[in-house]
Amino acid sequence: MASAPEDPVLQRYFKGHKAAITSVDFSPDGKQLATGSWDTFLMLWSFKPQARAFRYVGHKDVVTSVQFSPLGNLLASASRDRTVRLWIPDKRGKSSEFKAHTAPVRSVDFSADGQFLATASEDKSIKVWNMYRQRFLYSLYRHTHWVRCAKFSPDGRLIVSCSEDKTIKIWDTTNKQCVNNFSDFVGFANFVDFNPSGTCIASAGSDHTVKIWDIRVNKLLQHYQVHSGGVNCVSFHPSGNYLITASSDGTLKILDLLEGRLIYTLQGHTGPVFTVTFSKGGELFTSGGADAQVLLWRTNFDELNCKDVIKRNLKRLHFDSPPHLLDIYPRTPHPQEGKIETVETTETTVRTLPDKGEEICGYFLNPSLMSSECSPTTLKKKTEEMSYLPSESQRNIPLAVTDALEHIMEQLNVLTQTVSILEQRLTLTEDKLKDCLENQQRLFNAIQQKS
Repeated sequence: MASAPEDPVLQRYFKGHKAAITSVDFSPDGKQLATGSWDTFLMLWSFKPQARAFRYVGHKDVVTSVQFSPLGNLLASASRDRTVRLWIPDKRGKSSEFKAHTAPVRSVDFSADGQFLATASEDKSIKVWNMYRQRFLYSLYRHTHWVRCAKFSPDGRLIVSCSEDKTIKIWDTTNKQCVNNFSDFVGFANFVDFNPSGTCIASAGSDHTVKIWDIRVNKLLQHYQVHSGGVNCVSFHPSGNYLITASSDGTLKILDLLEGRLIYTLQGHTGPVFTVTFSKGGELFTSGGADAQVLLWRTNFDELNCKDVIKRNLKRLHFDSPPHLLDIYPRTPHPQEGKIETVETTETTVRTLPDKGEEICGYFLNPSLMSSECSPTTLKKKTEEMSYLPSESQRNIPLAVTDALEHIMEQLNVLTQTVSILEQRLTLTEDKLKDCLENQQRLFNAIQQKS
């Protein structure tokens, strides 16, 4: 049962970044917040009173996206430096670097089981990575311009992506094919995501619109024009009843999807708002923007127990399951009250590259097999134990077969690097061809005007 509806309230804000905030994410336990910024740093904030904030150094350009793994033991980040990093969200902040994209990476997204990571890039591709092996798996190609965002469906069977080619595409992760395409846009979508039941997608448009599509019947359900600037990000409340939007007009807006109307406009940022997200239980949401501040809000109007939300949504991970909508009517607005708490960073952790002999691979094991409470020491010990105690399946594999498989994996790595180089050359060729065509068109137009 949801509590009586109230109005959202600004609870506190965090200062520490030196430039615009590009991405925010709550840890699964709701005790920490990760942020990425134009200042090239990630920061990890604790909600404990007077707790230190940690700054992670490693990326060489703007950090465009951050996300915790489902168990909270890993933190993924994307950057304009063309890399993806996996961090251990502790005071040391060690990281592992992934390279396969040939242009800036715009987004990262874990599958719900933590087994896979999807990354979207300006090289016009979506790439999927295996988190157990820490290896690149495959690329998805069909977009003809920069891909701005890619997200897994709640059941992991689909990926939705949006691009500056003005399309939104749905991909089947089993056969690696594009199974649906939406292109009803004057502008392009900056951001796209599935609702908690996986039956609908929401898009944040550069043309100031927010659209909700039912992917089961390929139908546009709702179309909102409530912002006066481009919409940069959206986030579904875990109940699926509400959607919060962040815009370059400097506001956050909360939409009631049951009634199909705007219910709140929140003004707390100075300048464009680039990112917003609800916590896993929906009791909090956080936003960040050009003012380099991270604002933490208490939702109030529709709090749900996190376990109840997860339990209900697990029952609705099939396409034939109808959306479950609760009948909730928010109250009329009233003045916000309460003291706002400010948190400023006082402690920073500079990440250094580990020595070759340093045993860090244990920290990057399959996220679904590790508890978020595991300490680095425990993880290292477990890794050592695992390396000397092979599993039952490993014991049954002949040594020759194991060596052959390792050799194949090495060859695949070389092939991956070769494909990356070819992708980069193809992208450059496409861009040059586009410029040539544009020049020819201009010359043709000039000749026609003279004649």
